[in-house]
Amino acid sequence: MGSQLGEQTIGFTKPPIIVGYGNVVGPKEGEGLLKQYFDQILEDSLWGEETWEKAESKILKTAIQLAIDNAKITKQDIRYLFAGDLLNQLTASTFAIRDMNRAFFGLYGACSTMGESLILASMAVEAGYANYALAATSSHFCGAEKQFRFPLELGNQRPLTATWTVTGSGAVVLGQTGTGPRVTHVTPGKIIDLGIKDEMNMGAAMAPAAADTIITHFKDTGRTATDYDLIATGDLGSVGKVLIQDLVQKEGYDLSRNYTDCGVEIFDHKKQDTHAGGSGCGCSAVTLTGYILKEMAKGTFNRILFVPTGALLSPISNFQGETIPGIAHAVAIENGQGLGKKG
Repeated sequence: MGSQLGEQTIGFTKPPIIVGYGNVVGPKEGEGLLKQYFDQILEDSLWGEETWEKAESKILKTAIQLAIDNAKITKQDIRYLFAGDLLNQLTASTFAIRDMNRAFFGLYGACSTMGESLILASMAVEAGYANYALAATSSHFCGAEKQFRFPLELGNQRPLTATWTVTGSGAVVLGQTGTGPRVTHVTPGKIIDLGIKDEMNMGAAMAPAAADTIITHFKDTGRTATDYDLIATGDLGSVGKVLIQDLVQKEGYDLSRNYTDCGVEIFDHKKQDTHAGGSGCGCSAVTLTGYILKEMAKGTFNRILFVPTGALLSPISNFQGETIPGIAHAVAIENGQGLGKKG
């Protein structure tokens, strides 16, 4: 069984193994900086469906199957599925999974959901409750804009602090046995709210939570930034990326050497007009299952800290003048070969 470390972290005695993973992205993501890492790129965002929401369910269902195929198992081998999305009542996940006939935990951590699902799936596998568990999430630009901001038909102008919700889904299969990188430590995050109310500046709202989780992880484990080849937050974008480095620096930790943000990596913001970068549940999920894990397979990275970030707001809370609480979850993934080529 795993052990409690410090205030929030778990260190796994028998680290769960990432035995398979897969992803699907939309056309804009397929034109971005990470296009060579994606398993399936759609020609259009509807993908033959009548609505954006149905398209998102199809994207998630396909990513899950790709991960299962990559693990060389069947869906019957999956004991538990942990998944969530940004739609009301998690309908993208529910309708994607409803025909799989497997036990399902529906999760909502906003854009931190890939971290939440990885943590819970890892805990289930390490504790012996499942031989295989699957963690997944998804988002869709058109569905998220309609739900959280403005219908696309209005053509509202977006400020430069705004991010672009990723259309895509990533899924990971964790197993007790097999080959692949291992989840060695997890640090679930706390809700941090510094009073940000601007829904067009999610980076500022989430950066304090990401900083808190990373600092806590370092204190709990005794590690520092130099113990990782790569530290990647979920979707702070260019604005939040600057803020988190300043916040962490104040506590004596330097992220300048090996830190990036999935929202910065996924798009070419100048050519693609994505302003501050990418966001959404799918942002960190497809970057993990695309760029990060595939580079780990090459040995470019051998120890990474994956920190998906989430803004815990709703349209109702925003209209009522509430602030935007943030949360971030950290997952340490290691090849077991020390630090990598870029360490």
